[in-house]
Amino acid sequence: LVSIQEKLPSLFTKRLQSEYCRHPNDIFPLTLTSATQELFGCRCDEDVTGDNPYKILRKEDIVQDMRMRAAVSDFSPVKQLVLDYPEDELLLGYDRDFIYGSSFYLVLTADAKERHLKPVVALGVEVALEREPSEVFAAQKTFEPQPWISLGSEQEIEEESVTDSRPRYRISRVRREFGAPIFFSDRNAMETKDGFLECTPYQDKNFSLKQMERHTGVQTIPNLKSSSTQTQWTYPRSMCMQYEPREFSEEEKENCLQSENLKNFVNSVASRFEIAIQQNEIMDVFFDDWKALSEEDSGYGRKADPHLKEYQSFTDLHFSKEKTISNINWHPTINGVIAVAVTERLSFEDRINGSTKLLLNPSLILFWSFSDPINPQLLLECPDDVFSFEFCPSDPNIIVGGCMNGQVVLWDISNHVEQLQGTRTNKQENETPVVRYCAVSGIENGHKAPITDIQWLPGTFEVSRMGVPMENRNGICVQIVTCAPDCCVMFWDIRAPRVLQTMADQRKQKVEEKPLENPHGVPNTFKHLDLTWKPLIRVQHISYNISYCMISYCKTPLEPVLSTTFCPQDGELVYTDWKLEKDNDSGRLFSAKPSHQFIIHDGQVNTVRRSPFFKDIILTVGGWTFAIWKEGVMNGPIIQSSCSQKKCTVGYWSQSRPAVFFIGKEDGNIDVWDLLEKTHEPSQTQNITATQITCIKPWIVSSKQHLLAVSDHLGTLHILEIPWTLRSPSSNEKLSMSKYFEKEVDRLVYFEKRREMRAKEKKDSEAEELRKKTVGYSI
Repeated sequence: LVSIQEKLPSLFTKRLQSEYCRHPNDIFPLTLTSATQELFGCRCDEDVTGDNPYKILRKEDIVQDMRMRAAVSDFSPVKQLVLDYPEDELLLGYDRDFIYGSSFYLVLTADAKERHLKPVVALGVEVALEREPSEVFAAQKTFEPQPWISLGSEQEIEEESVTDSRPRYRISRVRREFGAPIFFSDRNAMETKDGFLECTPYQDKNFSLKQMERHTGVQTIPNLKSSSTQTQWTYPRSMCMQYEPREFSEEEKENCLQSENLKNFVNSVASRFEIAIQQNEIMDVFFDDWKALSEEDSGYGRKADPHLKEYQSFTDLHFSKEKTISNINWHPTINGVIAVAVTERLSFEDRINGSTKLLLNPSLILFWSFSDPINPQLLLECPDDVFSFEFCPSDPNIIVGGCMNGQVVLWDISNHVEQLQGTRTNKQENETPVVRYCAVSGIENGHKAPITDIQWLPGTFEVSRMGVPMENRNGICVQIVTCAPDCCVMFWDIRAPRVLQTMADQRKQKVEEKPLENPHGVPNTFKHLDLTWKPLIRVQHISYNISYCMISYCKTPLEPVLSTTFCPQDGELVYTDWKLEKDNDSGRLFSAKPSHQFIIHDGQVNTVRRSPFFKDIILTVGGWTFAIWKEGVMNGPIIQSSCSQKKCTVGYWSQSRPAVFFIGKEDGNIDVWDLLEKTHEPSQTQNITATQITCIKPWIVSSKQHLLAVSDHLGTLHILEIPWTLRSPSSNEKLSMSKYFEKEVDRLVYFEKRREMRAKEKKDSEAEELRKKTVGYSI
């Protein structure tokens, strides 16, 4: 009976603790990772502490995080509760003692938010009386110690306690000897009996006993704490301030300038003033040494992780099965949305034999979103496989694509923007909208081979029918350039011809136009071009099968000049302009011959990309090599790589660092080149997939997050997160790269001059030998 009564208080305490740890219905315990804490500014014991455990979070930020990271988001368990929350701000609490089982908890109601921010103790007795007893107990959760009731256990404790039972010894000394001096002397311990005592170790069984049972007693008492406070008394005082500018009179100024005190002061500080000015000219006093030190530490030999980390991947078992990705593009205005074009992995003969099967499976462009990594958000229907497509720079809802059969296609996705943004509420589950193209060019008017590249001309200019660039004052992109291996480059205009516009206006004036049947819901944006679209200019190059092109535009004082770099399929690089010339005999217009031709690459060129930091620096990738060119330097590439063991399939410049670019390989590796670190080999090589890499496209989400989209031959899209070392430029990196490119240009010019000098010396030596032979024969 005594033992049962002693256990009752402990059982009651455990019951209270279990009731205390059970969280109320208006909060939800959460576990936040360190990345989420840093993103929302709620780091443990830094932003939130035990004294200040609350953090106000914006509902919009939580919803955006759930859209971007989807199921990876730490707020995904309370997604619907957050969406149903009536106010714009939610309260996040820091559970330092893990009372509710996690390090944080999210308050789910406005009343609970007010109760946590203004607890019952702060509201006073009157408000506490108005609430229900259960609410007061849930808010306070305090325990009061109960008085101790003796049931006889103190006798057992006293019996089990250790008492000092050893005998006491008393040592005394004669009083007169107190304080007497003490004399020590040396003696031989062997001369006297018991001169020394040896203490040998031995095993004592009393200290090797095994304790089988032990009785202990515990009693809880309230913690006592004495504290005091004192309020500092501040007496009120009336304070005011008013000032007005006070200037010396002309007489006072004259006296001050002529005074000896001013002259002595100037003479005494003149030398120090000159030294200070010289120091300001020599070094920058506003330079942040600590920031520069961190940038130096993050350079060569750095400890930070420089590798690309996979952020997300997209694939579809229905639409991407047995297909490859031919092109990818990030949506220009909607974050977390990327479009990919998928094509059949078939040879030309297999495509002809299976043409009937291909007609039943239409070609598509898939739109993926980070908010739903499983299902595509939008499907663009294509008349044939698309090898290249681009968003319109002035209107991202307009998309143009080039097909394998040589046709040019236009889409308008204005009605599906809410679908991509994830704001549509009545979206049916597992149903992906299919958007039909608005207009397509006729097969007889397009290319006779697959369109390998397509680009929008900048909105600052347009090309006339004579091939002359003109300024576009509207600032809207209206023209497109395409290239294909049929030795032809075409310019297209999406505006309606003036004749058609005039006839349409007259028809509207005569009769009212009847509504047309539109069963597919296709917008009428480009109805005037459907099946009647013809190229504005057709430039024929009989000698070159073009695989890739790049438009360059510069405005000279006299007129604008439009030049293009295009790459034939045999690896040759051709630089030309599109100004048409007139034949004097026939009067027909023809394109001028290319101004420069270079044979650098040992295979088909697949990339021609201009640097985002230097408008005259161009990267080309083809075969087993890549090269960097400077526009205007026609002696050759300023940088050329050695042949790699694997074929290079694609390349792209970094969007944040002038010295970094990425090269994709056929074995699934990505070479990261940092020209400030190494110029003879990549700074790092990382494997992404087991098959060939087809496309690379970087994207800047924010200053703290840069992503790299990489697609492979099996139809999988990989989203990689670029580390800090590859996205943060070092101090004066652009200036260093500019000097490096200039140095390479000087080297190229120097070797060209040496080559010419050696050729001239060889020619002179051969002429001298010929002259000597001629003189010998004459003698």
